[in-house]
Amino acid sequence: MVIVGKNILDNLTTGMYSDSKVIFREYIQNACDQIDLAIMLGILSPGEGSVDIFTDIKKRYISIKDNATGVKAEDFVGDVGDIANSNKEIGKNKGFRGIGRLCGLAYCKTLKFTTSYLGENVKSIMTCDAQKMRAMLVENKKYTLDEIWDAIITYSTDEENPEEHYFEVEMFEINKENTDLLNEKKVRKYLSFVTPVPYRNTFVLRSCIYTYAKKLGYKIDEYCVRVNGLQIFKEYTTKLKEQSGAVLKNYDEISRLEFKDFCTTDGELIAWMWVGLSRFEKQIPKVNAMRGLRVRSSNIQLGNDDTLQNLFKENRGNYYFVGEVFAVSKNLIPNSQRDYFNENETRVLFEDLLREYFFDVLHKLYYEANRVKNDYKRQQEYLGKVSEYQKKEKEQGFVNEEERHQLQLDIEKAKKNADEARKRLDKLETGDIMNSPLSEVRKSIGRKYGAEKLKKEAQQITITIEEDKKKTYVTSGMSKLSRSERKIVSKILSIVTEIAPKDIAEQIIEKIKEEMR
Repeated sequence: MVIVGKNILDNLTTGMYSDSKVIFREYIQNACDQIDLAIMLGILSPGEGSVDIFTDIKKRYISIKDNATGVKAEDFVGDVGDIANSNKEIGKNKGFRGIGRLCGLAYCKTLKFTTSYLGENVKSIMTCDAQKMRAMLVENKKYTLDEIWDAIITYSTDEENPEEHYFEVEMFEINKENTDLLNEKKVRKYLSFVTPVPYRNTFVLRSCIYTYAKKLGYKIDEYCVRVNGLQIFKEYTTKLKEQSGAVLKNYDEISRLEFKDFCTTDGELIAWMWVGLSRFEKQIPKVNAMRGLRVRSSNIQLGNDDTLQNLFKENRGNYYFVGEVFAVSKNLIPNSQRDYFNENETRVLFEDLLREYFFDVLHKLYYEANRVKNDYKRQQEYLGKVSEYQKKEKEQGFVNEEERHQLQLDIEKAKKNADEARKRLDKLETGDIMNSPLSEVRKSIGRKYGAEKLKKEAQQITITIEEDKKKTYVTSGMSKLSRSERKIVSKILSIVTEIAPKDIAEQIIEKIKEEMR
């Protein structure tokens, strides 16, 4: 006779998850399975299913309730009371191991399940003494799994309206060390990317995702999930933000979505993804909760925003992007922690295909974007040097002939760099494949820097510089000074220019000019 010891229960509850908020995902995915079943049975119409989470920080209480099928009274003990004995199907249902319902035992004093099935005038209740379970687990005494289960579980029934159909999970007296479970803001942020909810309607590119999924014949599972009455959405947006003091400001934007299919050699689709194309100004800052490529199974996120980063040529590459990878193959099976897939041949192929795309396309995108930006900056630098020269020529004057000569050399060098940059950009433009990701990124960067305007201004200013031969010096307007005094001032100004920062030097020179006029 095989005896299952108490430690298995410890592994399935306290030791299963590193983040307490995972319990919401576990209970929500079970609710979503039942909503699907309720629609199939005609109990609900599409779009009527919902999951409501209610938290009360003062009472340290949580409720998670759906309006799906509920469980028949005759099946209640077997379906809810059994451990790891689910009748759900791998590849069809979101939950299938029959252990997720136990997760709440680690985080509260009492865990309670209440359910009623449509047409029955009874509700079935299972109450779990979670505090007692944890005490028995740490006792220096051997218990079997059955002994602990019998000691902490009680079943009861009560009257219910036969029109009611629901399943509710209640957690009483949440542990003080698990206060995050009662923090509505943190719970909402966690659920917005983990659970199978719709994109927020302000994410204007969401229609592209739905259209592409429809073309593939793939249904993106979405459900109405509310926290204290407010519906949860995936918080994607086209705006990328950065912290500027106490203010968040936009620094980049997603201009378009790119899509990619991942198939076997026989053409069978195993996964597909969308990724946002921006100017790739820098790694997306942490203030953008949506950053990073995420992997999803049944539209439930596996792991975190860094789950796929090891498939990049360099880990940091993951945080230049926003996007989602949807697993399609039934052979991509989430592991028990739901932080990744079980290891098998399909997972190996999945990783190989993603790694190839990340290396050949995505890595190149943000590297090429940086080169393009630098080439536009070289053109801006050239225009800046010319503008500085013209201002001194016509308004401020040069400190001396050496400064004038040095500025001319700087302009020549900047012009050479700008010309080379322009040639690279022209070559890239003619080599672009129409509507390719790289073409879109280049155009987006060009719009920011005003590509055509830069080109025209560079041509016009070059002609102006070559024709303008007039010499003007700072000391020219110092009529109060003798010629020898002007030479001394010129020398002083030269020293100031040499040792002081540029902006400070300009302020000093301007002040001296005012005093000496």
